[in-house]
Amino acid sequence: MQTEFIFRPYTKKELALNYFPNSLPRTAVNHLMAWINRCPELLDELARTGYTTNAKSFTPRQVHLIVKHIGEP
Repeated sequence: MQTEFIFRPYTKKELALNYFPNSLPRTAVNHLMAWINRCPELLDELARTGYTTNAKSFTPRQVHLIVKHIGEP
């Protein structure tokens, strides 16, 4: 039974582990960021929200954009 995904602030590690629950945290983050970096439209939309690559977390708005482009975890 899958629980409903909650849109809230997430650290990169928290969100990445939602997408890759069987990975080590660093590996999960690397995979998530690779997915994000392969989607130029997503990167543009994230940049308009103030996102920078050195950010440690995502706002709820940024999480919505990520889910819009790559789907729910």
